Amino acid sequence: MHVKKFFAKVQPLAYTQFLNYTPVKITSMLYTLALNAIENFPILNLFRYISFRSGGALLTSLMLCFLSAPSIIRYLASFQTNNHVREDLEHHANKKGTPSMGGMMILFAAGSSSLLWARLDNPFVIITLSLTLAFGLIGLVDDLSKLKTPSHKGLYARHKLFLQIIFALAGAYVIFSFLPPHLNSHIAFPFFKSLLIDVGWLFIPFAAFVIVGSSNAVNLTDGLDGLAIVPVILNTACFGFIAYLVGHAVYAEYLQIHRVPQSGELAVIAAAIIGSGMGFLWYNAPPAHIFMGDTGSLSLGAAIASMAIITKHEIVLAITGGLFVLEALSVIIQVTSFRLTGKRIFAMTPIHHHFEKKGWSEPTIVIRFWIISAVLVLIGLATLKLR
Repeated sequence: MHVKKFFAKVQPLAYTQFLNYTPVKITSMLYTLALNAIENFPILNLFRYISFRSGGALLTSLMLCFLSAPSIIRYLASFQTNNHVREDLEHHANKKGTPSMGGMMILFAAGSSSLLWARLDNPFVIITLSLTLAFGLIGLVDDLSKLKTPSHKGLYARHKLFLQIIFALAGAYVIFSFLPPHLNSHIAFPFFKSLLIDVGWLFIPFAAFVIVGSSNAVNLTDGLDGLAIVPVILNTACFGFIAYLVGHAVYAEYLQIHRVPQSGELAVIAAAIIGSGMGFLWYNAPPAHIFMGDTGSLSLGAAIASMAIITKHEIVLAITGGLFVLEALSVIIQVTSFRLTGKRIFAMTPIHHHFEKKGWSEPTIVIRFWIISAVLVLIGLATLKLR
């Protein structure tokens, strides 16, 4: 049997059957309560709208972040008294002792808010949340390992990459299975109305590469106070908006973009991440009271990539996430150049440290990189219309 036909026929029926046989249809808590009471309180009809629930998810995650942050920071600080910082950057010495693993705060707030506001009978919601949690767990294990070893190196790179690839391949296959058959093995290109390239089963390793690449690129960007979280918020907002448009029949037809039914619900997940990201930034703004750690950076990178793949905007992610790409490329170029020629291209990598070595102050680098990220996100959004 042809490989593509095989993947088209083999569907993950367990999830669908689970939903069909449960006594109460699984969905969000607030959505279920609203539907049950809608006859007596017509105003609760608002819960049917993704836009309303997205707003609720953002505010809820922001509130949860503010409420939980002091306790989480105190707890993490209680056993992270000697956190590792880059010793080759003198002005980073004052960061020593600042607790890491702040991604726990983001995951708690965004996850709880999603359970309240998102429809859990939507497969794309479950896939995105699962991948986010899976990569968050990898990051958590890595962060904890850094605390237990004198070298502060955490998991071996090959072990961490292996786990990422396994989770990414599993997530990519499930996404492939739930996407519409006429889109699931295709790669769409921005600036073109109908250009689709069918790569067959190779779409699964391609999607896995996007997930792993995005996750690690965000991780490399997380090196200065507030540097990573704002581009993450901007990119999440971008793909939350794209998901809403791609999942809406009228908007998708008007913009001539490929429609993916049910993908609009990802806007609620995106809003929850934005709210928790804003709450985290409150405590991560210079001087940071807490660092994101691999727990946050790996999970957030996977979440953004999942939304990009589901909405068939993987190439657009390379544009909007150009700052993450730049950070990752700087490391690749540096390592390759040193191994081939024995010379370094940059003073230090990732590239934000290069500018530190050149004498730029930390706030200057952070704000300028935020501006670059905002411009790239606007360019990425422009591809929706320029077709």
